[in-house]
Amino acid sequence: MSPYGQFFNINPKSLNKLAKTKSAYFCQSCGYESAKWLGKCPSCNEWNTFVEEVIEKSAAKVPTWKASGESHRVSKPNKVDHIQSISEERTLTGDQELDRVLGGGLVAGSVTLIGGEPGIGKSTLMLQLALNISGKKILYVSGEESEQQIKMRAERITDKPKADCYILTETSTQNIFKQIEILGPDIIIIDSIQTLHSAHIESTPGSVSQVRECTAELLRFAKETDTPVFLIGHITKDGTIAGPKILEHMVDTVLQFEGDRHHVYRILRSIKNRFGAAAELGIYAMHSTGLRQVSNPSEILLSQRDEELSGIAISATLEGARPMLIETQALVSTAAYGTPQRSSNGFDTKRMNMLLAVLEKRCGFRLSTRDVFLNIAGGIKVEDPAIDLAILVAIISSHEDIFISSKICFAAEVGLSGEIRAVSRIEQRISEAEKLGFERIFISNYNMKGLIVAKYKIELTAVSKIEDVFSLLFG
Repeated sequence: MSPYGQFFNINPKSLNKLAKTKSAYFCQSCGYESAKWLGKCPSCNEWNTFVEEVIEKSAAKVPTWKASGESHRVSKPNKVDHIQSISEERTLTGDQELDRVLGGGLVAGSVTLIGGEPGIGKSTLMLQLALNISGKKILYVSGEESEQQIKMRAERITDKPKADCYILTETSTQNIFKQIEILGPDIIIIDSIQTLHSAHIESTPGSVSQVRECTAELLRFAKETDTPVFLIGHITKDGTIAGPKILEHMVDTVLQFEGDRHHVYRILRSIKNRFGAAAELGIYAMHSTGLRQVSNPSEILLSQRDEELSGIAISATLEGARPMLIETQALVSTAAYGTPQRSSNGFDTKRMNMLLAVLEKRCGFRLSTRDVFLNIAGGIKVEDPAIDLAILVAIISSHEDIFISSKICFAAEVGLSGEIRAVSRIEQRISEAEKLGFERIFISNYNMKGLIVAKYKIELTAVSKIEDVFSLLFG
């Protein structure tokens, strides 16, 4: 026995057990692991993000979600021709917007991660899901709220739940799996993944290692039992989902809940989806009784005005498989402080500056001494290049103080040389504009190839240069 062990009356075997505990440094931004502390992460180039965490525990093995006595099937490689294909069965959630974003419904064994700002409505959306799926047993696990708080929100959302919804306030994954084994739910909702902790890892809840280990345990459970799992995740100040980036790679579907808390509308956008399109979105309206679906988003994105105003143009855009008519608003005024300002809401400011440069170079409009402000009505963010032409028309309309008819819309991309470029799926854009009562739509000449003009009642105006559009609209 060492003199230190005799003095402190410590068994040498316990010292050996303590020595087995290992620690490493993890980047809190991307999850990069290092044996020592680093000032700058070599993976994501962020500074002062490394935190020391325990990665191995010397205690006895902690039981996982599956009983230790059960046998595990050993995986063997199979030839692709010999693998039996299984028809994909989807469960309808009762929410058409959520079903569209998920790709047609909920897939058995899928793991879905939902991120968004605090107070945007993530927990409300998931609680509505838990209460409205008919004929299913749902387990809603909350690590942030008490049972009484969830009950109050459930009474505000609905009076008659269609599903058997069970509430569990727990943060330990081992205790959660014990209750899952007793209850046998059909769908599991975790609110949120940053609050869970596993006994396998000795670190605080929300750390990189805890988030990764808890997600891995839930992922193994979902795949081996074919139980769909929803994970609610926090986001950082940059708007990305908190935790390691590998978290988004592990799950099957990543959904982003967007919107301004000061506006009534919320957007559920699909960022990653292994079972459907990765560019779908659903639109909700936040009321005192919860989230309500918006079946026709074009009606909320087009303002109702009694008189024609300058600086407004309508664009036919696509978000995933959904065509929408949105309103672009522009304001051009004299720069009061010498240096002109460039500001945009819902559109990339760099792309707006590029379009302004096209107007300067190709069309001769002198906007270098003018303030330009751009806004996409409804609080929606648009990345579709088909909105380019509508933005330029709105800017010139405000600059010349000439209004554009509310029965005209635009669907075309603008190149650096001022040419009007074709956009994808033009038939859907034209059909949506015709359905909403528009009388004329400006498109590219190249979109006319193979287009059956006779089947549309709306007037199709094909243009090849930005100058042609201005001459037709403003003379």
